[in-house]
Amino acid sequence: MSGVVTGDAVVLGLQPARLPSRALAVLIDLVVVWAAYVLVMIGLVVATASLDEAAVAAVSVAAFLLVLVGAPIAVETLSHGRSLGKMACGLRVVRDDGGPIRFRHALVRGAMGIVEILMTFGVVACVASLVSERGRRLGDVFAGTLVVRERMPAARVLPVPPPPPWLVGRFAGLDLSAVPEGLWLEIRQYLTRARELDPGVGRQLAERLADQLVARTGTPPPAGVPAEAYLAGVVAERQARDARRALAEAGGGVGTGAGAWAGTGTEVGTGVPGGFGGGGVGVAPAAAVPSGFSPVVPPVQPSAAPPAAVPAVPAVGSSREDGPPATGFAPPA
Repeated sequence: MSGVVTGDAVVLGLQPARLPSRALAVLIDLVVVWAAYVLVMIGLVVATASLDEAAVAAVSVAAFLLVLVGAPIAVETLSHGRSLGKMACGLRVVRDDGGPIRFRHALVRGAMGIVEILMTFGVVACVASLVSERGRRLGDVFAGTLVVRERMPAARVLPVPPPPPWLVGRFAGLDLSAVPEGLWLEIRQYLTRARELDPGVGRQLAERLADQLVARTGTPPPAGVPAEAYLAGVVAERQARDARRALAEAGGGVGTGAGAWAGTGTEVGTGVPGGFGGGGVGVAPAAAVPSGFSPVVPPVQPSAAPPAAVPAVPAVGSSREDGPPATGFAPPA
C-alpha cells in the first residue's frame, strides 16, 4: 500500500499498479488504437486517391497524431484516468494527491508515451516501472500521476481461535474499557495469523501485544500462562461481554414492549383496534386485566337452552286473549 497524502493532509492507502497489470492494460489499449488507426487509414487512402504525395503524407501524419496520440489523451481526460484497458484490468490514473487527473496530466503522459512505448516498443517504460518504487513510468513522473488499483480482492475473514478451556472465565473481572480499538485489531490479526508466523517471531509479537494489553488493563496475566493463550482468553472475554450486552439490549426492548402491552388492557390480539398486532393471540395474567375491561367477544351460550330474554313462540293456530295470533296471521276458517 502507498501512503498518498491529499491536500487536506489525509493519508490514503492506495495500492499502486505493478508492471504485469499495467502492461496488459497498455496492450489492450494499443490493440484498440491500432485497429482504429488501420480503419481510419483505409478510409483516408480511399478519400485521398486523387491528391498528390505531399497531401497524402500530411494527412497520414495528422491521422497518426490524432488517432495514436490524441485519442488516448482525450479518453483519459474525459474518463478521469480510465482507458479501455485500464477499465478491463481495474486500474485508474490519479494525481500524486489521489485526485482525478486533468488535461495537462493526460497530455504529458501521452507525449511521453510516444517515446516510452511507441518509439522504444515499451522497453523504457518497463525499465522505469521496474525501478520505481510505486511502478511509475517516466510519463507518470513528469506528469505527477500514479496508476493505482481500483478493484481489490476481498480479504478473507479468519475466525479468532478459542482460548484453552482452562482459561474460559478467568478474565471476567478484567477492566477492558481503556483498551483502544487499534490494539484489539492488532491482537485479532496476530491470533488469526499466529500459525503462519515463525515460532520465535510469533512469540516475540505475542509478548509485545500482551505487555501493551497489561499496560492498558493494569492487571498482569496469571502466572505460567503463555502470552498467546492470554491474548486469546482476553479476546474471548471481550466477545462474551459484547454478546451479553447485545442480548441484554434486545431483552430490555422486549420487556418494555411486554410491560406496555400488559398495562393497556389490550391483551387479546385478534385484530381488534388497539390490540397487539393483527391475528396474533396474546394471553395475559389475570392481574394484568383492568377491573373495567369487558371482553369484546361475548361468551358463547349453550345451544340447548334459548336465551332467557327471548319469550317462547306459541304454536301455529294458537291465539292470545288480548290480541291477534302471535304469529301475525289468522288461520283460514
